[in-house]
Amino acid sequence: MEKPWETDSAIPVRAENRFDQTALQAYLDKQVPSIDTIREIRQFPGGFSNLTFLLKTSHTDFVLRLPPKGANIKSAHNMEREYKILRAIQPHYTAIPAPVHYCADSSVIGAPFFIMERINGLILRGSNPPKGKLPWTKMAKALIKNLADLHQINLSPETVESLARPEGYIQRQTAGWTKRYFQAKTDDLEKMELLADWIQKHSPKGTKTALIHNDYKYDNLVFDPKDPARIIAVLDWEMATVGHPLMDLGTSLAYWAEAGDPKLLYPYNLSWMPGNPNREEVAQMYFSATGTEPKDLQFYYLFGLFKVGVIAQQIYARYKQGNSKDKRFEALLHIVKACANNGILALEKGRISRLYE
Repeated sequence: MEKPWETDSAIPVRAENRFDQTALQAYLDKQVPSIDTIREIRQFPGGFSNLTFLLKTSHTDFVLRLPPKGANIKSAHNMEREYKILRAIQPHYTAIPAPVHYCADSSVIGAPFFIMERINGLILRGSNPPKGKLPWTKMAKALIKNLADLHQINLSPETVESLARPEGYIQRQTAGWTKRYFQAKTDDLEKMELLADWIQKHSPKGTKTALIHNDYKYDNLVFDPKDPARIIAVLDWEMATVGHPLMDLGTSLAYWAEAGDPKLLYPYNLSWMPGNPNREEVAQMYFSATGTEPKDLQFYYLFGLFKVGVIAQQIYARYKQGNSKDKRFEALLHIVKACANNGILALEKGRISRLYE
């Protein structure tokens, strides 16, 4: 029987995202015959970035990842890069979907794509809160502990070299995301520009390096349905790299909506549900798990908010340009404003939690 909290159900492929199944099958028959016959293609409805499809075959299921129409963000929508990331970290961290195949030929289904194994389990989509009772406190602790563990993986020099240039990571990210915001700008948002100015002026000179996920939150984790406090896999490695671990924590904190935050942020992470710690408690748990001292936490949280706001702005800009008809994207400008507002409140109140008290 399906559990009331199992929310990761695929839907029929949206009209604007359809591709030629016959062409895909012909390609796979030649290049990856082990995948066998595709009986059905469905689409996972969650997420705002790369498109994710379920390939149901005669023997097992696979997942196909494809960039959205009109995407021009090279690092986040580079299918080859995400495929190579999975291959590079596989020897060091096994709680990932095994990469199966990458196709660079856009003529097959309209864009480069890659295929990976499907991992079944409990995925907590913020847009569809679970109806059943879950051990949120234990799950939050598992989430934070797993992030700390990721940051302490001892990567080989070859893996580091293949993923990124960790030197000067914070400064490059601060400058890069600021540039991306102004390239995707559609409206005059004073608070976003204030945040852009602040993070550039207060960028710390951190030298730590680690494997960082860059999009780490509940809906990118697969939990064990029989033991919801156990993480089976981490998904969506499209933005992963090697860089400063607190930049990763800052992004997770930016996504970590609290019960007192604006309700329009609730669909992006189920961290607001009763039993979850607040952002300050999340940070304390992380520093305890890593045995490190908190430093410059306000910067990392504000950078995370700015980055999440820019991601929403980029997708909203594609929608405004007519590259997507997905009505969900119409509301993303309000997410940009909410991220900016949380950042300014954090500056004014000198804390990262309880911003609306």
